[in-house]
Amino acid sequence: MTARLPTFVDFFAGSGLVTQGAKHACIPVWSNDICPKKAAIYTANHGNDHFHLGSIEKVSGTSIPQGDIVWASFPCQDLSLAGKMGGLAASRSGLFWEWLRVLDEMPVKPSVIALENVVGLLAANGGGDFRLLYQALRDRSYKVGPMLLDARLWVPQSRPRVFVVAAQDHIDTTALDDHGPNWLHPDAVLKAIAPLDDIVFWAMPRPQKRPKTLTDLIDWDAPVFNDERAAALISLTAAKHRELLDKLPPNRRAAFPGYRRTRQGKQVLELRFDDLSGCLRTAEGGSSCQFILLHAAGEWKARKITSREAALLMGAPRSYKLSFSYNESYNAMGDAVVVPVVKHLVDHLLVPLSQAHAKRTPKAVSRVRLSA
Repeated sequence: MTARLPTFVDFFAGSGLVTQGAKHACIPVWSNDICPKKAAIYTANHGNDHFHLGSIEKVSGTSIPQGDIVWASFPCQDLSLAGKMGGLAASRSGLFWEWLRVLDEMPVKPSVIALENVVGLLAANGGGDFRLLYQALRDRSYKVGPMLLDARLWVPQSRPRVFVVAAQDHIDTTALDDHGPNWLHPDAVLKAIAPLDDIVFWAMPRPQKRPKTLTDLIDWDAPVFNDERAAALISLTAAKHRELLDKLPPNRRAAFPGYRRTRQGKQVLELRFDDLSGCLRTAEGGSSCQFILLHAAGEWKARKITSREAALLMGAPRSYKLSFSYNESYNAMGDAVVVPVVKHLVDHLLVPLSQAHAKRTPKAVSRVRLSA
């Protein structure tokens, strides 16, 4: 049996990890980003035939090819706890309203919309920003359901993110709606939606057990700091963390990631001990790059997480092309969406919703065999 692949539009596409997670089941027809450095990574991996470089403020919805599924990872800086929490009224995260303008200008509205952002979206301005976003989509005849997914279920990185999926009101979503909270709706989501009485509780299967740990992904041959710099970094370790490190068996190979933080006026290195990376970030998000302490054969070494390790922690394949610049690659990955999380949403929710729409409104289009 053959099926038409849904077309896919990716706003704020960055380095292309959303497209990477969707292209096995969708046809990317248009993507955009304002950053030339991220655009270079995107086009190196996905080609430049459908990529538009420039600000969304200068995009006209009439110029965009029809997209069955539209994805928008609009800027998070004003919603992040590491930022100033200016919300949707601030300059960066406020680009959501420009995206909405573009949506209104599109001659044929997408059947399915997916929005992605940090967890702060749910609480910004006392939940008012999320309610504004929700109402904006309802006013455009979309049924709306928010979810919270943590990438740790797919990759060894702690990275909770909010995903708001909207489908046109006329689509029969019975098979994809639990009609009540499930594992996708923890307390942060339930608190945000409490004042609303018309929420969809999307249903998806939980992923199988995460196959790898941080230690599995580490490049043990990557260059490390010299002894002096390593000792200086390790000296910043909090006393309670140092006690845990000292108890490590001499023959155990292990990796401990951490960020430098300022606590009570002093700089400290806060480590994780669960074999997970902390959430990758960008310098623009108000945080430094992630360091890692490595233990093998009774010796301690230290370095930054490599750009390739960052890509692997985002679920990108080893073949994914990165910049020659460490900072450009690291920032591009820290500002992206985890590939297998996107794939899970595409396979279990976005494409099924698009197919439900297609059954209701069949189109005379060429048939393409659905890829595995």
